Amino acid sequence: MKTAMTNRKSLLILLFILAFWITFTVFQNSTKIWTAFKLPISFHHWNFISKSSGPEAPLNPVVSPNDTQLRVREILEKLDWLIPPRPFTHVNTTTSATHSMITILNPRDTYCRGDQLDILLEARDHLGHKKEYGGDFLRARMSSPTLNAGASGKVTDFNNGTYLVSFTLFWEGQVSLSVLLIHPSEGVSALWRARNQGYDRVIFTGQFSSGASQVYSECGLALNSTSDLCQYLDAQDQEAFYCMRPPHVPCAALTHMKSKNQKVSYLTKQERSLFERSNVGVDIMKKFKVISVSKCNEETVPMKDKCKPGIPSTTPSGHVWKNTWNPISCSLAPVEMKDCLAGKFIYLLGDSTIRQWMEYFKANIKTLKSVDLHESGKLRHQLAVDLDRNINIQWQKHGYPLIGSLHYSVKVMENMARVIDRTGGEKNTVIVISLGQHFRPFPIDVFIRRALSVYKAVQRLLLRSPDTMVIIKTENIREMYNDAERFSDFHGYIQYLIIKDIFQDLQVGVIDAWDITIAYGTNDVHPPQHVVGNQINVFLNYIC
Repeated sequence: MKTAMTNRKSLLILLFILAFWITFTVFQNSTKIWTAFKLPISFHHWNFISKSSGPEAPLNPVVSPNDTQLRVREILEKLDWLIPPRPFTHVNTTTSATHSMITILNPRDTYCRGDQLDILLEARDHLGHKKEYGGDFLRARMSSPTLNAGASGKVTDFNNGTYLVSFTLFWEGQVSLSVLLIHPSEGVSALWRARNQGYDRVIFTGQFSSGASQVYSECGLALNSTSDLCQYLDAQDQEAFYCMRPPHVPCAALTHMKSKNQKVSYLTKQERSLFERSNVGVDIMKKFKVISVSKCNEETVPMKDKCKPGIPSTTPSGHVWKNTWNPISCSLAPVEMKDCLAGKFIYLLGDSTIRQWMEYFKANIKTLKSVDLHESGKLRHQLAVDLDRNINIQWQKHGYPLIGSLHYSVKVMENMARVIDRTGGEKNTVIVISLGQHFRPFPIDVFIRRALSVYKAVQRLLLRSPDTMVIIKTENIREMYNDAERFSDFHGYIQYLIIKDIFQDLQVGVIDAWDITIAYGTNDVHPPQHVVGNQINVFLNYIC
């Protein structure tokens, strides 16, 4: 009897030790997950809602766990630390740009070019009470309109209601500083919850050919229907798009697609008030006086290497001076566009922000001739060639989801990864990828899966053709109109961080269009031609 009691006690002790060891191991791993996410801005403890409460139709067919699913889960866990739910009881308890306090750290009478100016921001609510937590979505910028100069500032969130805003004084002259409260933390939390609750903020209509007539059907990434569905599956990456099967019409008869915004919201009425235009992008420093920056002492300008893939990224990544973009980590040399592109095959893959590049090339290289590919509309596949210089430039739209109010052809609709897979690649082949804007209205896992599929395709390309140049153009910032639930720059910023995280270990070039468009202060998804030209100037320096 005694022996049995002793054995039972020993077993209980062993079970206790085992439980303690498992708990300790899980804690260590969670710490490693957080440490691994290298982000320029700290947004600690944000919560991600990983299960959609929208339509039950799956985004992808059920597949066994694989590397992609594990990677998606890992990224979602990182985001789980970034975006916490914030209590929202009344607008008065949210962050107020008017009541928040600004303090210049170590103020000076005179600032010199190259100095860093640091500002401590103390967030307060509309009642004047200090906020106890962070997570506000802020955008810092310095500018000198008369000099056509601008740069972003760096924002560090201490997660206790205070922020450090740092500006590098790149040029001399009168400089204005601004810190915009794009969304308070409560609005950020609401946007994040709403984003991951449904697929139906944008609905798609497919056009099917049925003899001499056309038949229309509802389509989408997920359809809440018991009807027969047409599934358009990318078998390799298990990404699918669906249409309700029209009666007596085969699924293969789908020819065109269009979309429109649906009157659907997952925000409460109170939450929607945070995204009225007057509450978005309010300047906390609007009463702050301009500062004067002098040249001060003669300085030796350090020599910088020419821009090329692999140059470390910085925050900010550069500044605008006399309407010209100047990177921090490298130098841009004058490049003759026609000479640089001679003998090159350029593939521009993505959305309309990279189609702007195609239009820029055609407008500025008069010898480029468009080839009629027998498609119509803005989203048609485009090809332009210069036979004398052997220049070949193509633009192709990415696969679903592709938002467009006018019908566009889907007869040749490919996921970007498949386009990359069928590209041979070599030293005169350049692929530029732009992904993001059309994914903002949908749950974040859609974007993560697509970014990972493109990453794996680029990885395969560089293994078989390591001389191929691959360049990632990040998203542009866009308008601050009253459609934040679908298209807020907060959604774009999270995607920007995801892209940088996923591609960080590949030898690819990155054109930081996010930072460039902040520096120019465009607030336009399709920035002016001089901004596009400066993005392309970085591209030309990468490849020539």
